[in-house]
Amino acid sequence: MKEFIERPKYFERIKPFIGKPIIKVLTGQRRVGKSYLLRQIARYAEEQLGGNIVWVDKEDEAFRHIVDADSLIAHIKQATDGKEGKMHFVLIDEIQEIADFEIAVRSFSAKKGFDLYITGSNSEMLSSELSSRLSGRYIDLQVYSLDFEEFCLFHQLPPDTTSLNLFLKYGGMPFLRHLALTDNQAYEYLHTVFSNIIHRDIVARYQIRNVNFLDRLVYFLADNIGSLVKAKRIADYLKSQQINISVNTVLDYLQYLSASHIVLPVKRMDLRGKKTFEVGEKYYFQDSGIRNALTGYRLPDIGALMENAVHHHLVSNGYEVFTGDWQDKEIDFVAHKNGERIYVQVAYLLAQEDTIAREFGNLLEIKDNFRKMVVSMDPFQGHSYMGVEHFPLVAFLGEVR
Repeated sequence: MKEFIERPKYFERIKPFIGKPIIKVLTGQRRVGKSYLLRQIARYAEEQLGGNIVWVDKEDEAFRHIVDADSLIAHIKQATDGKEGKMHFVLIDEIQEIADFEIAVRSFSAKKGFDLYITGSNSEMLSSELSSRLSGRYIDLQVYSLDFEEFCLFHQLPPDTTSLNLFLKYGGMPFLRHLALTDNQAYEYLHTVFSNIIHRDIVARYQIRNVNFLDRLVYFLADNIGSLVKAKRIADYLKSQQINISVNTVLDYLQYLSASHIVLPVKRMDLRGKKTFEVGEKYYFQDSGIRNALTGYRLPDIGALMENAVHHHLVSNGYEVFTGDWQDKEIDFVAHKNGERIYVQVAYLLAQEDTIAREFGNLLEIKDNFRKMVVSMDPFQGHSYMGVEHFPLVAFLGEVR
């Protein structure tokens, strides 16, 4: 088995379900490390539980003969024949490449002695197929690119401001540990990953004809990280560029990009009525490095990239994240986990009085006892104002869980 660096925070989430009669589904963008998480599970199952490992990797030419449910069933039967009495751990990587895969998954999930793990890069496809065939019999774990702590581990860097700047610039795709963190090497690789996602997970799957508009939409989102995005606004903007696209088409393409995990939508929450708005969302890139490979890494974007890093940190640590509306004031992030809530405001620097008043003041108007934080690039730490904590970004990414 290939050597790899473990990612404990994901393994610990799935460990309680290992050996249990429920299908484990790992979803996430291509190349974020789902395959290596499967390998970590397989090593644990083989070494600690004495299990029989059945491996299927649709990114590997050795498994190209597995194209549909019948060939998948035949492969699993062959790999388990004569090994009665053992627990069979079946791990299938990029399962969306197998036609009617859910038939085979349902068949073996019902058999005693089988423990199934599958990964996929299209959340919409997986959820629709599995929910229709396997309702209530699977759990879904979202896997993200490396967070800042993992980035430092993979690249053997100290968790300091210099490393943070590299993280903001090049992102957390795990394979970058094999390359030099330079624009030429990193961005060439990230361009390839992006192209692969666009053509395999979106253009081919949804039979997209207007690839030019899809590209324009990605660039629009890259230039508007942290801004409220409305489909009508995009359609109107394109009309000004002599491109006629309907609002419904814009909504469809936004859904395709979200399902492939290139971008992650964040809904708005009315903090007074505790309801979410159906119109207008923010979009953040799953990986800031891919965003920068497309648009370039520019100093004026630092505030947006900080927001992207905070959002990535929150969702990769299991928070459900919204942006908050409070009496016509915006709260950058309202994050929920295990019955608790935190509020987070992000500002580049707290050098001006009006910036301090706005960022801390917006949070102070929320009269509840949940934790409230302002995150900036300022180096000082440990200060708070009327109960609102201040974190330098490097500390927030290392301490807040």
